[in-house]
Amino acid sequence: QVQLVESGGGLVQAGGSLRLSCAASGRTRSLGIGWFRQAPGKERRFVAAISSGDNRYYTDSVKGRFTISRDNAKNTVYLQMNSLKPEDTAVYYCAACGNQWRSNWYLLVTEYNSWGLGTQVTVSS
Repeated sequence: QVQLVESGGGLVQAGGSLRLSCAASGRTRSLGIGWFRQAPGKERRFVAAISSGDNRYYTDSVKGRFTISRDNAKNTVYLQMNSLKPEDTAVYYCAACGNQWRSNWYLLVTEYNSWGLGTQVTVSS
């Protein structure tokens, strides 16, 4: 299994930007990579994903503000987050999915077989 390490989190004011990185220990070309977030006391929820074919998926609340991209040469996936809001505050996790055969693979926590430890994003009002 590939190992994933997130970075780039931090404290930012509302309206600000952060770029999260998800670095993989192995090649990411054939993997779907997703970003999830988990706020205190809440379940882990889908944020964005990119397939091995570079299809991109976003939850409605981040469309137009977040952009997911990948650099296969660096085995890294990025999540550019703009116009951040206090409700974006959470621990952000990246995860890898080897089999993207389900039409909704990117939404399901159970479809991912490798997870990073997370990076904290805090947006102050």
